[in-house]
Amino acid sequence: MTPPIPEPRRQLTAIIEASPWMMEVLTTVRHSGLPDAWVGAGALRDLVWGQLYGHGFNPAGVHDVDVAFWDPARLDWERNDEATAELTRFAPGLPWEARNQAAVHTWFHHRFGGNPATPFTSIAEAVASWPETATAVAARLQHVGTVELCAPHGVDDLLAGTWRRNPTRVTLSESRARLARHQPQQRWPGVQVIPPT
Repeated sequence: MTPPIPEPRRQLTAIIEASPWMMEVLTTVRHSGLPDAWVGAGALRDLVWGQLYGHGFNPAGVHDVDVAFWDPARLDWERNDEATAELTRFAPGLPWEARNQAAVHTWFHHRFGGNPATPFTSIAEAVASWPETATAVAARLQHVGTVELCAPHGVDDLLAGTWRRNPTRVTLSESRARLARHQPQQRWPGVQVIPPT
């Protein structure tokens, strides 16, 4: 017997399934054939917070559609470019940004400083490191047509509209910079910000 889906996950799945835009995104990613590919971070947050805490969701306001995939056989940066180009061929009007999570350790410290990162062992471990707990959530469309979630820290902060630093990998200074750059309380008036400490 399959265990019941917890209520918050059911709520998030319902929000995703009710969005034709997000379902098109998930369908495109599934059809692309990218290995172990998920959509998450800002695009998912924008959908949920736009509907629950803002003035509605506007797909035109999505800066990039983050696609996390897993290809340990190709750790070169060109793999990201190829994956992004492939998604663009399927749906040219969307701002795709595909990143091979198996290769993050090869470039993360060059972009964000600090010591070289330890390689991830799975998509779930990668998602668990994303900068805020509310954005450390990803979704994909299974072949049977149902939405599957990857949420190592749960979905409570995403659904509750709580901007909270995820200390797993992002530094305090980078977290403060992200907060200043994104200005969540202006974009989504109902969101609660927990200042990074």
